[in-house]
Amino acid sequence: MNASDPRNAGLGKDPDLRKDLDATIRARRELGEAYDSALVDSFLEKVEQRIDGAVDRQVRRHLAEQHLVAARGTQRPKPSGSWAERYGFALITLVLAVPLSAIVSPLTGTSGLVATWLGIVGVNAVQALRLDPEHLAGRRPGRDRGVQDR
Repeated sequence: MNASDPRNAGLGKDPDLRKDLDATIRARRELGEAYDSALVDSFLEKVEQRIDGAVDRQVRRHLAEQHLVAARGTQRPKPSGSWAERYGFALITLVLAVPLSAIVSPLTGTSGLVATWLGIVGVNAVQALRLDPEHLAGRRPGRDRGVQDR
């Protein structure tokens, strides 16, 4: 097996895991196929322990960052929503606006049509502010609030 072998993917990052795999393969050769299941289970248990340890470290790091942010009283910048979240809602309301307009217009006339479209615009405005609350204050996310534009 060489380093470009797909069966070797990710093992180069953890030399201990690589040693465990080599030891498992040597033991299989010595003991024969009768012990395959036990050897594989043993190796997978070691892999699982390493994964659990890595996940635990990442969770602890994330919790420590959250505690640090809470202690400072600051918030991380919220990532802007995906394209679907930003524009999908607007597209859906516009698609629904056509049949609403067709239903309301003959029944209530222009005033009902205006009220319908004001409602559609209002719903979209609320969604936009929910995704970017600083937009209402005229602030741009990610900019230093203490520095004036020049």
